[in-house]
Amino acid sequence: MAKADTNSANGPAAADPKLILQLIETIQADLDRLRGLVEPQLGEFNPGDPRNKTCDGKLSDKGVECCYHMFDEGKSRYSVAREMKISFAAATHRFSAWLKAGGKERDRNTTIRLG
Repeated sequence: MAKADTNSANGPAAADPKLILQLIETIQADLDRLRGLVEPQLGEFNPGDPRNKTCDGKLSDKGVECCYHMFDEGKSRYSVAREMKISFAAATHRFSAWLKAGGKERDRNTTIRLG
């Protein structure tokens, strides 16, 4: 019985390039998030700060507050979505929550409730 060659590029051990690229993207996102935790903050509200998102890609309390701050500055939902790297639907959801909290007149000292 012949033994399967698992080391050749065409053998059973060959990996799917799409899966490898997805793995690289995931690792890079994790490294960027770690870099943001170690580097000093650039500003209080930095849309590119990795701490704005949790490990599963959802907005953290800090990320929600960053969105609200951009809405306070008059930025559009499209601009917020682009700068925060979130979907337009997610930005629209945050815009609605911002309006419900009082918009520019909201109490900024209250704890943000995600939802």
